[in-house]
Amino acid sequence: MRLNKYLRDAGVAARRKADELIQAGRVQLNGRPVRQPWADVDPERDMVIVDGGPVRLQEARHYFKLYKPPGVTSTLADPHAKSTLAPYVPTGLRLAPVGRLDKESEGLVLLTDDGELTYRLTHPRFGVHKRYRVTVTRSPSRQQLAQLREGVELEDGPFRPTRVRRTGERELELTLHEGRKREIRRGLAAVGLRVERLLRLSIGPLQLGELAPGELIPLSAAERRALGVPRGSEANPPSETNSDAPDP
Repeated sequence: MRLNKYLRDAGVAARRKADELIQAGRVQLNGRPVRQPWADVDPERDMVIVDGGPVRLQEARHYFKLYKPPGVTSTLADPHAKSTLAPYVPTGLRLAPVGRLDKESEGLVLLTDDGELTYRLTHPRFGVHKRYRVTVTRSPSRQQLAQLREGVELEDGPFRPTRVRRTGERELELTLHEGRKREIRRGLAAVGLRVERLLRLSIGPLQLGELAPGELIPLSAAERRALGVPRGSEANPPSETNSDAPDP
């Protein structure tokens, strides 16, 4: 098994992030630093260490959904971030966020140690739809809505939502199947609209539902089935989350 896939399946990070960890020298294989993401790993014999801690494949997986509040950076560790997802992670678990949101945005984030599911939900080849409710600072014109439906060109490629629906005077609902950095904010700015609030409502079949800001709950059996999680692969969720997490 390749080292980057091992880290992904162990729930450390998605494969691209795993590549970055390895190339940064933060991963050791059998006591020696390794910088090749394609290095071979025998899960039964080799010891993999990330940032000084051993990493092993787990048979049982954990699945939680979180309402990320605004002002929280979608990472578990960032020395430059005032607030991260780390306080929301249940004690003793090593989870990775699926579906990053920029600091100012809020809404649904999946936290899991299932690397295969992370890959299926984030890789562009699977085209998983994500739905957002966007409040803008002024009422969009028909022309601006038409531009959004047609798609606009950004410096890193086209911004082309699969669905644009007006749901209020200053409120839109957008569906996308990709998630480039601040893509919605940049796409709306390209047609002259400024985002006041951005809320993610769903990732594929997973819905934000009635979660309150800062609330974290395990996925239900129905939600796990909808995501294609094999029956019996999930672990029993711990009874308590990290006590340092802020109140919702």
